[in-house]
Amino acid sequence: MTLQPESETATERQEADSRGRRYRPGRIRERNRECIIVAAEQEFAQHGFRGTTIQNIAERAELPKSNVLYYFSSKKRIYHALFDDILTRWNAVFSEISPEDDPAECLASFIRTKVELSRSHPLVSRLFAMEIIQGAPFLKDHLRTNMREWVRGRAGVIQQWIDEGRMANVDPVQLIFLIWSSTQHYADFQVQILMVENKAEYEQRDFDHAADFLISVILRGCGLEPPK
Repeated sequence: MTLQPESETATERQEADSRGRRYRPGRIRERNRECIIVAAEQEFAQHGFRGTTIQNIAERAELPKSNVLYYFSSKKRIYHALFDDILTRWNAVFSEISPEDDPAECLASFIRTKVELSRSHPLVSRLFAMEIIQGAPFLKDHLRTNMREWVRGRAGVIQQWIDEGRMANVDPVQLIFLIWSSTQHYADFQVQILMVENKAEYEQRDFDHAADFLISVILRGCGLEPPK
């Protein structure tokens, strides 16, 4: 029997009616799914995959366990969805690049977006790092298929820019690795950075400065002038 989330029935209809809004199941599903992902991020970061239970996630998301199971049939599916969400966010801005685009604009936008996501989603970045350090037990298939294909596609566009003389002759795959590692450093090694710089916590200007620095160094290393 398919479980019907309680929050998509009477409770949510009442809430919508009380605010004078039309009941929209799609919006409710979106909101619930986002609540589950955010709660899972915190639980997995605190307890690891093995130490986290669906009940823990449900309690943190303030949803019945049955609702969580309606959206995700297992803890493993939540874990995969969490990584799928951040990988999509990380790479979205660079996924649609084409040979006709400006390489400096594309690379700068990619770097700035990745640094900003290190600010807004540091926990899942560290979870991803731990998953990779442990040999990617849950992400092997994704890395060998989707991720490999994505990198080859982006590297192909970069290579075309190089062949057309629009940027220096650099290794496209290594360039992608460099951007990934340098931008995620601000999430994965936050404690080290704050201690070395004698800060209690990051400020927005720290991320803005980091993005500007990386854009300047990486683009000039590619023979490109950073966008104004």
